[in-house]
Amino acid sequence: MSFPFLILIVIASVVVFFLFMYFVPVNLWITAIFSGVKISILDLILMRLRKVPPSVVVNALINSTKAGLDIENNDIETHYLAGGNVNNVIKALISADKANIPLTFKVATAIDLAGRDVFDAVQLSVNPRVIDTPPVSAMAKNGIQLLVKARVTVRANINQLVGGAGEETVLARVGEGIVTNIGSALDHKAVLENPDQISKTVLEKGLDAGTAFEILSIDIADIDVGENIGAKLQTEQASADLKVAQAKAEERRALAVALEQEMKAKAQEAKAKVIEAEAQVPIAMAEAFKSGNLGIMDYYRMKNIQSDTDMRDAIAKPGKPPGKPE
Repeated sequence: MSFPFLILIVIASVVVFFLFMYFVPVNLWITAIFSGVKISILDLILMRLRKVPPSVVVNALINSTKAGLDIENNDIETHYLAGGNVNNVIKALISADKANIPLTFKVATAIDLAGRDVFDAVQLSVNPRVIDTPPVSAMAKNGIQLLVKARVTVRANINQLVGGAGEETVLARVGEGIVTNIGSALDHKAVLENPDQISKTVLEKGLDAGTAFEILSIDIADIDVGENIGAKLQTEQASADLKVAQAKAEERRALAVALEQEMKAKAQEAKAKVIEAEAQVPIAMAEAFKSGNLGIMDYYRMKNIQSDTDMRDAIAKPGKPPGKPE
């Protein structure tokens, strides 16, 4: 047997050995057996073929077995193939079991696949979290604005984590409750004297319904007095009413001016018609003289009557010389 052929046999043997150790993780199987995990070497080989890391499944089974949990390796494989975080689920189950929080493997995997951190949710159930609300602006019935900051203590509601609303919804509902409570107060001083009344009223509304959290307490951290919104609104309303009244008065003045101009135009038109009619009088008189309908004595009588009328007008208006027109 030649030397090159021996080298090829050695290389082939090494490759076969490593392939065997990859597909048949004997060390991992021995570790599982000594840890009390019942799993066959065939299961580990099939995991390799299904592209499931045997170490992930075996370590999860070892941790759960040591913690006293009964979890099947098929369930762990299924969750891994579905894209879940196996280690996070196992840690959450162990933590929930130690804290006496009812949590099943099915619920934990559902929470994990929903995109929530199931281990953080369990920790939040054990250690409640305090959420600070942004400043909430509300106005009492006397028109005074109040700026309120609250601290909401919540813990996770395991049963509502899938499909439940998040922190933003809780903060929005708390803010709405604060605005409603202050808005129903007759005087802002009553709110300042009893800020705990806001907490009691808001808590009674059950604002955590349909959310992934359970509200434990609502504490008013700070209340500041803002502007006199009522007086400001009244001032703005009065200013608006004044502008409306001014606009209406200007409209009436414009109508009056237009009517006056129209009356003057009609008077000028009537005066023009009178002058035109008076201009026709001499022509008519001349026609009467020619036709014999008007005699000279009639003409003088008419002139005397006109002179008498002018004299009476002059007496009625002192300071006007007789016989002179206006």
